Amino acid sequence: MSQYLIRRVLQAIPLLFLLSIFVFSLIHALPGGPDQVFFNPHLDAAGRAALRARFGLDQPLYIQYLKWLGNTLRGDFGFSFTTNQPVTDILAQRFPNTVELFAVALSIALILAIVLGVIAALRQNTLTDYALTVISYFGISMPAFLLGLFLQDIFGIQLHLLPVSGTATLGVSFTPFDTFLDHLLHLVLPTFALSLLFIAQWSRYMRSSMVDVVKQDYMRTARAKGVATSALVIRHALRNAVIPLITVVAIDFGSVAGGATITEGIFNWPGVGLLFFDSLQSRDFPVLLAVLIISGVFVIMFNLLADILYGVIDPRIRYS
Repeated sequence: MSQYLIRRVLQAIPLLFLLSIFVFSLIHALPGGPDQVFFNPHLDAAGRAALRARFGLDQPLYIQYLKWLGNTLRGDFGFSFTTNQPVTDILAQRFPNTVELFAVALSIALILAIVLGVIAALRQNTLTDYALTVISYFGISMPAFLLGLFLQDIFGIQLHLLPVSGTATLGVSFTPFDTFLDHLLHLVLPTFALSLLFIAQWSRYMRSSMVDVVKQDYMRTARAKGVATSALVIRHALRNAVIPLITVVAIDFGSVAGGATITEGIFNWPGVGLLFFDSLQSRDFPVLLAVLIISGVFVIMFNLLADILYGVIDPRIRYS
């Protein structure tokens, strides 16, 4: 396993290098540019040239890339064009909020997808299975941004049950427990909006995988030996059926991150996704590059984690 992990990490290095070239070129190919977005439009040509020189935008693109790559390898992502703050400090402020939303939504999506998928598989071709199928198709077909707007209108504006934006209620003093409860209430709608699509998709994969597993010969043998239903499902069927789901989750990791960007924008959740959206509007190159590269690292790490989980769940899987 250790040799496999080392090999995968070494394979990730050229992948990240190519990703950095692609992302850097794509960001700098965006129409407009920071000088046209936030520089003073009344500046003369000399003043504009001085500002471009200050930010290093007057140099050839390959020189800009090499300097950026060298600084990035040292953990220095530069300074934001719009706030002149270190990008590392900005990410440190936003990252915990994104991790919180991402972890809660991903955990809920996984748990509910497995539970609903198992229930649908064990009650195949029954009313329960058909009802879960209809709900799943609704979740798959509903865009995240549209679902977020519906949730805000129904639970926030019409029913006044849940807050619709931010992470806390402003202008109100709470006790520590009430502050924690208020934060949880702010987390409900964005979590549901982010997780629904993946609950719907992953539960269908789980159902399909579970249906195939319960038809295997070893399941019939265990059932004939009198193994209890709960043990049969959890110890025998579930461990084998969840392996394809891990692959799907690892592949969808980037989609979850993309959904988090949309969700944070709709609910004004101050995380990395909202930061990326705002930076895209202002052409804040250093922030955009940092967010995209870090996202690429996490996608690679998540796929590596999925490979490790294969061996943990199924001891028959070995890497050489």
